[in-house]
Amino acid sequence: MYFNFPIALTWLRIILIPLFVGVYYLPDWWLSMFAKNWTAMSIFAIAAITDWADGWFARRWGQTSAFGAFLDPVADKLIVMAALIVLVWLGRADAWLCMIIIGREIAISALREWMAQLGKSRSVAVAFVGKVKTVAQITAIIALLLDTAFLPRFTPILGTIALWVAAILTLWSMLHYLRLAAPHLKAGMTTPFEHTSIRIDPAESEKIK
Repeated sequence: MYFNFPIALTWLRIILIPLFVGVYYLPDWWLSMFAKNWTAMSIFAIAAITDWADGWFARRWGQTSAFGAFLDPVADKLIVMAALIVLVWLGRADAWLCMIIIGREIAISALREWMAQLGKSRSVAVAFVGKVKTVAQITAIIALLLDTAFLPRFTPILGTIALWVAAILTLWSMLHYLRLAAPHLKAGMTTPFEHTSIRIDPAESEKIK
């Protein structure tokens, strides 16, 4: 398995997931809820920074790889899903709203793999709405993790509004990607499947978010 610094950052994002979740299992006499909120938010923020950093270093140092292109979106989705599940468990986010976001992530991941099978990954290029969705999603998670630990009257409201925006943009971006992929999906359904090795262009790691 090819290993370099950008891939190490991606693995770090995955390793941070059990640490992030585990914070809220610590006894209150060891860590107060105030401290738990700040600690969990800090871990998630570090993970979000590595999401940007691994791609930046990979492109700058010419260390892109097929494995890195595969692992990066997997790590992104795992940390987001873990954060949303924790927020539902804490009662800070509606379960159905988080299920919309999680369902979209799974659906787009499946679409990405299918398009890779057809050799049409470039046909589903990143859209601006996808980038805005990601910003809204990160903002919502950070704000809801902090809850009342920062600006008590404002932070939870900001997080809830941002989560609604993220959910709406999630559906919008999913429909956008499905519309772009529809012609290729129809062709793929009518063409006999032949076993081929999947080749992922390292440049595609940031294509679908």
